[in-house]
Amino acid sequence: MNTFGNIFRLTTFGESHGEALGGVIDGMPSGIDVDMEFIQSELDRRRPGQGMLTTARNEADKVEILSGVFEGKTTGCPIGFVVRNADHHSADYTNIKDVYRPSHADYTYQMKYGIRDYRGGGRTSARETLCRVVGGAFAKLVLREKGIVIEADILQVGNQKLQGTREERQAQLEEVVKAVRAENDSIGGIIGCTIRNCPVGLGEPVFGKLNAALGAAMLSINAVKGFDLGDGFEGVGQKGSEMNDEFYNDHGRIRTRTNHSGGIQGGISNGEDINCRVLFKPVPTILREQHTVNTAGEEVTFTAKGRHDPCVLTRAVPIVEAMAAMTILDYMEMKETHHL
Repeated sequence: MNTFGNIFRLTTFGESHGEALGGVIDGMPSGIDVDMEFIQSELDRRRPGQGMLTTARNEADKVEILSGVFEGKTTGCPIGFVVRNADHHSADYTNIKDVYRPSHADYTYQMKYGIRDYRGGGRTSARETLCRVVGGAFAKLVLREKGIVIEADILQVGNQKLQGTREERQAQLEEVVKAVRAENDSIGGIIGCTIRNCPVGLGEPVFGKLNAALGAAMLSINAVKGFDLGDGFEGVGQKGSEMNDEFYNDHGRIRTRTNHSGGIQGGISNGEDINCRVLFKPVPTILREQHTVNTAGEEVTFTAKGRHDPCVLTRAVPIVEAMAAMTILDYMEMKETHHL
């Protein structure tokens, strides 16, 4: 399953240490102005080598558009793109080619396929997500013409909830990650995502609910272990009288006085802001000795080498936005199809 979406679809290919990664976008409307500076800026938000919070791997991550764009506009044909790899140190991974790294996909891939690319995790590497960011950037180009805005931000790192201005929250994040990196360890956290100005009526009951689609999209991101909508798990301690979102007539527009539902009711968008949260586990590659098993079934110890993120949250923000953008555009196109 290398394809995401129903009508607006993204198919990705490539490995962390291969020649390139890339994708094909289907279902992109024609006549959309292609802002290459914006698309590249989205990739730049995700790329490695941007300070102490990310891996030292320094990739330019320059996207090349191969098809589907003519004279600065989309043609409605498939959009092909590639991002070439450059700064990959495959030798850093030779010490783990016969080892199943704890909490990685080494063992499960080997059992499923009988072969695995151990260089940086191959297809399982989070480097694949750069393809999603490109797909999400194209989706955002369509959504912004419709006034739909998608914004994600880091809410929590480890057990610490971030507070204050963006600069203050960034400083809090860096302080926690700096301490973790000094211990050769890693840490996770929570990213919140808000979708504003989403139209009413997106969602396909009963098995194509919009919240289920968003959850599946987010859970497909590397290191994601949880997803909730609106009040989510925090609402379990509240009563129905506290959780219910009462309707009112706002000068002809039906709205809700509260938004505990997170903008989706019965699996269908109700026009309020869609609010969700995405939980990222600590990345499993840590630069300290760990116990595991090798391909011969022997219990061994090993220490990972190479360049790795102590915390994925900063680079994951544009990935969360991209998955939300592609999901919303896909469901908008499905809704339009039903009205043909």
